[in-house]
Amino acid sequence: MLNIEGQVVDEKPVDFGPPILRLGFRPFFFGAGIFSIVAMAIWMASFIYSFEFAFSGIAPHLWHAHEMMFGYVMAVVAGFLLTAIKNWTGEEVLRGSALAYLFVLWLVARLLPLSGFDIPIIFIAVLDVSFLLFLLIACLLPVLRVNQYKQAGIISKLFLLMMCNVAFYLGVMGILEEGVQWGLYSAMYMIIALVLVMMRRVMPMFIKNGVDGDVELKNYAWIDLSSLILLFALWVSDVFTGYIQLTAFLAAALAILHTIRLAGWYTNKVWSKPLVWILVIAYGFIILGFALTAAIVYFDVSPFLATHAFTVGGIGLVTIGMMSRVTLGHTGRSVFDPPPKVFWSLLAMALAVVVRVLFPLFNMDLYIYWIGISQALWMIAFIIFVFVYAPMLLSARVDGRDG
Repeated sequence: MLNIEGQVVDEKPVDFGPPILRLGFRPFFFGAGIFSIVAMAIWMASFIYSFEFAFSGIAPHLWHAHEMMFGYVMAVVAGFLLTAIKNWTGEEVLRGSALAYLFVLWLVARLLPLSGFDIPIIFIAVLDVSFLLFLLIACLLPVLRVNQYKQAGIISKLFLLMMCNVAFYLGVMGILEEGVQWGLYSAMYMIIALVLVMMRRVMPMFIKNGVDGDVELKNYAWIDLSSLILLFALWVSDVFTGYIQLTAFLAAALAILHTIRLAGWYTNKVWSKPLVWILVIAYGFIILGFALTAAIVYFDVSPFLATHAFTVGGIGLVTIGMMSRVTLGHTGRSVFDPPPKVFWSLLAMALAVVVRVLFPLFNMDLYIYWIGISQALWMIAFIIFVFVYAPMLLSARVDGRDG
């Protein structure tokens, strides 16, 4: 039996306990939504209002950067992959109590730095890295059982993200001198790579199936290969070397390549479909991230604008857009007719990126205000997301099927 996303599903629900434990997207999307609000509120209190939090000895700005990637984003990645791999391979994935254990591991690693107790950072590190290790194993085993080696690229990125987290904690503990820098920025590039791979797989289909009428999209094999090679080179150059001219050249080349790709996918019809235009805007901000990375060298642009074009813009917009779509599809609802409030959630998120990345380009004197407004818009976006999607994530599919 096929669901509305064209995926094979079981006829009868299997008893894996409460609905939230029936498939990976349920607990992890719910946790990601709640945590994104809490984490951003804490960061606002720390950065804007100078509230002091212990964060188990981690500097506030490092806690923020780490938790948005290894906390929020990895929850979305876990939910997406534990759902998608079941569809890709036809094999069973973590569900029921096993899924609950993995989610609790993620949750405890998030809560311990906020507990106010003097918890050794090594203890938090072991829990946090263990979450990624078990997620990696949970994703790898179904792939190996059916010899689906084409998923090797995605699995390898999970492994590299785990090693990025190891590097970060080694840096925090003073064992690896550049560990914090290497870990955080490598993780950003790994997540961007993962996003771009998934965009290439699903975005043309989402556009063709999601807009009204027929559209003709163009894909170029030479861009698929060259963009991956250049992104790998940019990661190495930007994170591990001081060759700023090379970094700028690679970033500019990637901006051009991905502009060509997005132009081949673009149609004006996307603007009537919120779950489609959010992905187009996200891709646009990834392209802007590459352009701003080059502009750091040529126009003395703040590197934080490039970083947030990638993170808040590309990653943030993609994750809220994909969570919105996947939740609808895998709870038996139509992805072509989302609840009206979804539009306002996505619009708030898009405005958060515009204020955070574009406004400072024109007026850096108000930078702290742009950050504060962006933080508020981020929280509004996810408050609406949780309000709309929590009932879906916590209840059984409306069509009575498994998942």
